[in-house]
Amino acid sequence: MVTMTTTANSSDGASASPDARGTSVIVNAIAVLRCFSAEEPLLGVTEIALRVGMHKSTVSRILTTLEQEDLVERDSSSRRYKLGLGLIAVAGPLLAELEERRVAYPLLHRLTELTTETSALMVWNGRESMCVEQIASPQQVKHTTPLGARYHEAMSASVQVFLAVEPEERVRALILDGTISYAGVDEASLEAYLLRLKDAAARGYATNYGESSLDEVGVAAPVRDHRGNLVAAVLIPAPRFRVSPERLQTLGEACTQTAQQITDRLGG
Repeated sequence: MVTMTTTANSSDGASASPDARGTSVIVNAIAVLRCFSAEEPLLGVTEIALRVGMHKSTVSRILTTLEQEDLVERDSSSRRYKLGLGLIAVAGPLLAELEERRVAYPLLHRLTELTTETSALMVWNGRESMCVEQIASPQQVKHTTPLGARYHEAMSASVQVFLAVEPEERVRALILDGTISYAGVDEASLEAYLLRLKDAAARGYATNYGESSLDEVGVAAPVRDHRGNLVAAVLIPAPRFRVSPERLQTLGEACTQTAQQITDRLGG
């Protein structure tokens, strides 16, 4: 979940230019849409208003407009809002043109068959890791990464992969301003984290052994394009109870191999 505080002040709106007011409306609508997540697919007006810092009446008007465009819809039982199927029409062309996703799909299938764990393809938007493809584990107990899921915890394996290629100054800024969440961070732990990113880059994959969620582990490896740029990460999330430190290494190696195969197909 991403919380944004983009309150539109009525007195400012009265004096703002039409272009400025229009931009503000768009920003506020985007803030409302970003409140929804796989963990919280249903939200009420009051909940959204508290998260985005807008008055309930403003949020209600935005939701009404979004509902008219099928971007959100009312849940029939709870009367709360959820994302609408209209978003698929908006996101569909992007996903269809995302070459990394197309290339990765059969290889993720093979990875899940090999490990019997969920595999996913993650991309980076500059502040969080986002899932654009997933093959769920066939096992009854599993961890999944639904399409559109976003991660911004410092210890998340995919976040580590993406931050490992960022300049240290930017990593510091993202953590210290709270964009990347790191509970109780201080100068010593931040320095240790920067070293951790270097170790992950040298090893070829990053690990998260119950550090962002006690019952989950994760490994992630980088995918590069023909220019050598980091364009995605392969992620394996799994229940911690069946992943020993030795198996974590095995999963990391399998994840790295699949990421390299995707890289090869992209001309990397």
